[in-house]
Amino acid sequence: MSRMLLNRPNNMLLDWHLLLDDTSKNRLIKDAALNEKALVVGRVGLILLSCGTGAWRVREAMNSIATNLGIICVADVGFTSINLSCFDSARESYSQTYVLSGTGVNTDKLSTIDKFVKNFGQQLETLTVAGVHDQLETINKKTANYNPVINGLAAALACSCFIFLLGGGIPEMIGSFIGAGVGNLVKSLMTRKHYSTLISLGIAVAVAGLAYVGTFQLMRIFIDLPLSHESGYIGAMLFVIPGFPFITSMLDISKLDMRSGIERLSYATMITVVSALVGWVIAASAKFYPADFVVLPLTTNQIIILQLIASFGGVFGFSVMFNSPINIAITASLIGAVANTTRLSLISLYHVQPSWAAFIGALIAGVLASIVNHYKGYPRITLTVPAIVIMVPGLYIYKAIYYIGFNQLATGLLWLNKAILIILFLPLGLFVARSLLDYKWQHFN
Repeated sequence: MSRMLLNRPNNMLLDWHLLLDDTSKNRLIKDAALNEKALVVGRVGLILLSCGTGAWRVREAMNSIATNLGIICVADVGFTSINLSCFDSARESYSQTYVLSGTGVNTDKLSTIDKFVKNFGQQLETLTVAGVHDQLETINKKTANYNPVINGLAAALACSCFIFLLGGGIPEMIGSFIGAGVGNLVKSLMTRKHYSTLISLGIAVAVAGLAYVGTFQLMRIFIDLPLSHESGYIGAMLFVIPGFPFITSMLDISKLDMRSGIERLSYATMITVVSALVGWVIAASAKFYPADFVVLPLTTNQIIILQLIASFGGVFGFSVMFNSPINIAITASLIGAVANTTRLSLISLYHVQPSWAAFIGALIAGVLASIVNHYKGYPRITLTVPAIVIMVPGLYIYKAIYYIGFNQLATGLLWLNKAILIILFLPLGLFVARSLLDYKWQHFN
C-alpha cells in the first residue's frame, strides 16, 4: 500500500479504499478495527468541512459517528484541516490529520451528509466498512445542482434585488443584474478550471465592474441617464460577499473554537479586502463616485411590499449560488423576506440603529430556521446564512475602501465602523436564537 501511495503526486489525491485492508472491507463497521472506525469519523468531518460549515457542526457530526461506533473522538477543527485522535475501550489510540486543498459552500452536500449522520446508527447492523466508504464517496462526488449559467443568473437576481434594498432604482438594478451575472459566470467557469481563489475573485470582480460601467454608458446614450445613478456599480460586485465564512467565524469564536473562527475570519477579510480594492480600481478608473442613491418616489406601503419581494429574490439568488435545492432555497427566501423586511422597517420607520436592527433581523431568521429545522429537518445553517447574507453591509465596506483609497480617512473609517458593527451583530442574533431553542448550544460540554 505504501508504494502505491508514494507514486501519487505529493501524496495529496488519495483513494480512501487504499487505506483499507482487503480482508476488512466486508467486515461490519461496528466490528471494525479502531483505525477503520477513525477513518470513517474523519471522512465525515472532512466532507462537512468542505461544505463551508463551522467547527461546531463538524465536531458534533464526528462525535455522533464516533458514539455509534463505540469510540471516543477528540478533534481540533480548523478552516481547511482537522487533527483527529480516536480512542477505544482497549485503551488504544489512533491519530490522523486531514487537509482540504480548497474551500467553498455547498448546502446541498451539507444536507445530504447531515442525513447520513442522523441515519448512521440505524444502519450499523448491516453496514460494512466498504459500504460506508461507498456512501461517503457518493456524497463527496455529488455534482452541483446548477451549471455556471444558472449561477450567473442567480448572482444577477441576488445583486439586482440587493441594490434595490440599498436604495437603488431601475437603472442600478439593470446594471447590477448584468454586471453580477457576467461576473459570477466568469467566477464559476474559473472555479471549475481550479484557478486559485484570489485570481478568480479578482478577475470576476473586475469583469462585473466593467460590465456595469459599459451598461451604464449604454443607458446614458439611449435614455439620457443622469450621473446620479453611477453609484450602483457597487451592486454588481456584491455577489462575492463571503457571508458563510463571516457568519460561521463569529459562531465558532462564540463557542471557543478559536482556531477555526480566526482562520475563517481571516479568509473572509481577505476576500472582502481584495474584492473591495479591485472595485476601487474600477471606480477610480471610470471616475464613478459612491454617492447616495436617488430617493424613489414610493409610498411606505409600496416600499414594504417591494422590500418583501426583493428580499425573497435576493435570498433565493444567494441560496442557488450556495447550491441549495429548490425547496431549501424557497424556505430560506421566505425566512429572509420576513427577517430583512423587518430589519429595514425598523431602520426607516422607527429609526432603530442599523446594527441593532441587524441583530433583530438575524434573531428572527434564527428563530424561524429553528422552527423549520424541528418540523422539516433542514440544517439551520442552510437557512440562516442565506437569509442574512443580504443583511451584510457590502455597500458600507466598498464605500470605506473607496474613501480610504483617496486618503479620506475620516469618512472611510466612519463607513468601516458602521460595517463592523453590523457584521458583529448579525452572528450575535443567530447565537441568541440558537441559545434560546437548542439545549446543547447553551452548554460548552
